[in-house]
Amino acid sequence: MWIRRLIILFLSLVFQSVVQGQIVIRGKVICRKQAVPGASITLKDTYDGSTSDSSGNFAFTTEEKGDHALVVTAVGYRPFEKSITISGQPISLEVELKEMITELNAVIITAGTFEAGDKKRAAVLNSLDVATTAGSNADITAALKTLPGTQQVGEQEGLFVRGGAGYETKQFIDGNLVNNPYTTSIPDISGRGRFSPFLFKGTVFSTGGYSALYGQALSSVLLLESIDLPQRSEVDASITPLVWGLGTQQLAKNKKYSYGINYSYTNVGLYFSLIKQTPDYFRMPQFHSGDANFRIKTKNGGMIKYYTTFSSGDLGLRRPDIDSGYLKNAFFVRNNNWYNNFSYKENLGAGWKMHLGASFSTNLDDIQQQVQDKLNQPKDFPPAQYWMKYKNFTFHNLQNLFTGRVVFEKYLGGLSAIRFGTEYWHSDYRPEYNDTLFRQIDNYTAAFAEGSIYLSKALAAQIGTRFEYSSIINRSDMAPRLSLAYKTGNRSQLSLAYGIFYQKPESQQLYVPSSLGFTKAIHYVLDYQRIYDQRTLRLEVYYKKYKDLIREVPAGYNYYYYNNTGNGYAKGIDLFFRDKKTIKDFDYWVSYSYIDTKRDFLNYPEQLQPAFVANHTASIVTKKFFTNLKSGFNVTYSWASGRPYYNIQTSSDHKFFIADQGKTKNYNSLSLSVEWLPNLGKTNTKSFPLLFATVSNLLGSSQIYGYNYSYDGSVKSPVLPTAKRFYFIGLFLSWGVDRTQDAINNNL
Repeated sequence: MWIRRLIILFLSLVFQSVVQGQIVIRGKVICRKQAVPGASITLKDTYDGSTSDSSGNFAFTTEEKGDHALVVTAVGYRPFEKSITISGQPISLEVELKEMITELNAVIITAGTFEAGDKKRAAVLNSLDVATTAGSNADITAALKTLPGTQQVGEQEGLFVRGGAGYETKQFIDGNLVNNPYTTSIPDISGRGRFSPFLFKGTVFSTGGYSALYGQALSSVLLLESIDLPQRSEVDASITPLVWGLGTQQLAKNKKYSYGINYSYTNVGLYFSLIKQTPDYFRMPQFHSGDANFRIKTKNGGMIKYYTTFSSGDLGLRRPDIDSGYLKNAFFVRNNNWYNNFSYKENLGAGWKMHLGASFSTNLDDIQQQVQDKLNQPKDFPPAQYWMKYKNFTFHNLQNLFTGRVVFEKYLGGLSAIRFGTEYWHSDYRPEYNDTLFRQIDNYTAAFAEGSIYLSKALAAQIGTRFEYSSIINRSDMAPRLSLAYKTGNRSQLSLAYGIFYQKPESQQLYVPSSLGFTKAIHYVLDYQRIYDQRTLRLEVYYKKYKDLIREVPAGYNYYYYNNTGNGYAKGIDLFFRDKKTIKDFDYWVSYSYIDTKRDFLNYPEQLQPAFVANHTASIVTKKFFTNLKSGFNVTYSWASGRPYYNIQTSSDHKFFIADQGKTKNYNSLSLSVEWLPNLGKTNTKSFPLLFATVSNLLGSSQIYGYNYSYDGSVKSPVLPTAKRFYFIGLFLSWGVDRTQDAINNNL
């Protein structure tokens, strides 16, 4: 018996010593006062630990002594580590985790911005969307006109956004300003964009409230990011009645660098002989263009890119002279454009990144206008007929622009980051009108800083400011910007944007000596966005206040001086919905915009709705791919309410007044395009042929963009397209790469 008691006593003493050597560590894991279940809690470099329960509570024992690190991890949260000292007493603590913010779960700033390309969460239009939107004819600007906030302006080039003129939208490639993004303007005919959509992997189209990293755009910016290395080497060719082209992209075997070169020739002579045009083209439009590029991947994952393009064009056309019944106006233009873009992105380590950029462009327009008789001979006029005399002119316009830019970026943890930098633009414009040279040199400098702050995965802010100075007007200004975004659900969010934006006067407004400053716009944007199951819904309301707009003040015939006394406003609502899910292989989007806007600027005698603005615009874009037919069918319908037009005259006491006004008929256009991929379904093919055909304004709807008036106002002539319809058919070939699957996946 005593032996049994001795054994029990011995075991009790051993158990008691073990228990007394163990320390209990307990607590609760929370995030923003909410329990975090399933968190892993351990002592670093030991096997001791536990997992939090559904209430966030945990408890475990340990025999460790002294200083240790308690580590807590949970999916979707930042790792937590805390130093604790283990002595003879139990430890109780509360652990508060912070959400790990990633690109997949974080709120994103969307107010006023349409993004596409690599940033797929907010993707709207990619390169294939641009190329295959019926009626766009692979022109980036034409495709963007199917988005809300834009206007269907067909007689001038440019993006007219939320009450802004076309020159109030600027384009940037890899952060560098593009000075002449469109072909040279012809009276009452819009110019086409110079760049192919397939040059770019990412597109950010801001309809308002854009980043402090960019400036000198009163209404909008279009940010284009060029592609990096191609996936593989390839050779491309295009054969059409209008355009012939050949090019190649070559990727090094080690996939560290690539280079490419392209050339195309455009001649519309054959097309115009088949499709009658309203103007009399006595010199058929023809264009040569070529581009080259190289791209190098650096050791640290950075990228060096250089792109250069050159184009030349030549055309001449005649139209009836509106001030007479027998004379003609002949317009000639020759253009040479050379654009260069260099960018260098590098990872500097420790969360730092650097982006260097530079560009140089030169654009030369030789323009001549003559009044001609019925034999197409020049006609001179006596001084008394000054309204006819000034129709004969020559204009030699040389524009050189150099830009340099440096941006540094520092990540602060998660997605939060700060960005700051500076840029410099040197412009040398030499417009020469009838042998009178108006040379303009401007040194524009800017400094900017911006912070993206992610307070949680549901709340983010972007705060920035921009300082700008222009030497030609000797003015400087500070432009603050602010954006907020709040995630209202797993797939929806609200965004708010505010900003002040400045833009210097246009070149022609600086011909006359005057004391002009920056024009100014204040943007307020509220946005709701929901993205779910390949569907995107956006609803946006906005208000813009214009100040210090340029006004013309008459001081005799054909002579004006300018001041900054103009003003105006724009307010409206934009709606966008895209669905790629409901119907198999069917993609469509619908956009609608309403705008109320008035401006007192240029020669307007009072606040008026600008002639380039329709109150209502809408577009429906559809794309359907039929695998069994190896074909895709695309239909676009665009509509806009009538735009105002004005005949503004000058009174004898040198004041502007409206002699006539009205509204055009509604704009309607139905366009169709078809693609055929004969290699669909074949295997081991190294070629990608694509046959493409399109017709714009299929139903031949009569489009009236406005009216021109004779000098005395007695004749009123509509501004019409050069033809009711536009037709195009072409064969596009690629060797070395098969894009068939890409075409199907993107619903060509």
